[in-house]
Amino acid sequence: MPWPLIRLKQVDSTQDFLLRHPELGFCGVLAEAQTQGRGQRGNRWESEPGAGLWLSACIPTPELPSGQVLQRAMAAVAEVLEPCGIALGLKWPNDLVARDAGRLVKLGGIIGQTKGERLILGVGVNLLRAPALPGRAIAPACVEALRQGPLPDATTLALGILEAWSDLTIQREPAFRWPAPGEDLRWETGSGRCEAWLEDGRLAIHTPTGLQTLTAGDLNSLGS
Repeated sequence: MPWPLIRLKQVDSTQDFLLRHPELGFCGVLAEAQTQGRGQRGNRWESEPGAGLWLSACIPTPELPSGQVLQRAMAAVAEVLEPCGIALGLKWPNDLVARDAGRLVKLGGIIGQTKGERLILGVGVNLLRAPALPGRAIAPACVEALRQGPLPDATTLALGILEAWSDLTIQREPAFRWPAPGEDLRWETGSGRCEAWLEDGRLAIHTPTGLQTLTAGDLNSLGS
């Protein structure tokens, strides 16, 4: 195991914990509960005690395009969850998703912050229960409700993720990517058809005004 795993009963945020303690060096932090879990773009991440995987890790900054790092990290999470028997996908730019009765549902999210030569990754996955978040374009779901195989405990999953994150240069491919080329999509300020996921992490789409590329900062919600 390349880095130690610190286990906490409760913390404000595993991400903030590592930001406050650079002296810990490269390591992972797993919490049973977060009181102020952080999501993407400053949103709050609901972290019900014992209901999910709340993990952050301080790792060396990989030599990858910044837009690709979180996609690689979340694809690694999907690989570690393979024993659960769910076809896990990546929703652009980096959400962990699955399909339930034909509709896309969200199981997890990831954030990242670079501090010099350190990258602090934070991932949350709904394992046993999902929060009630009405009005979301992609409804939340949990692994327990969809799994066809065994669900490893949070510590086992965390150790597997840390091992996978030790080398993000490995190209891991999730079961599917959404949107796939040819699929229609819409966002706050427009709509179009997916052309391709680009190597630098951007999304190429055809719009009525021509080919356009989106970065993660261009939108807050993406739907079909």
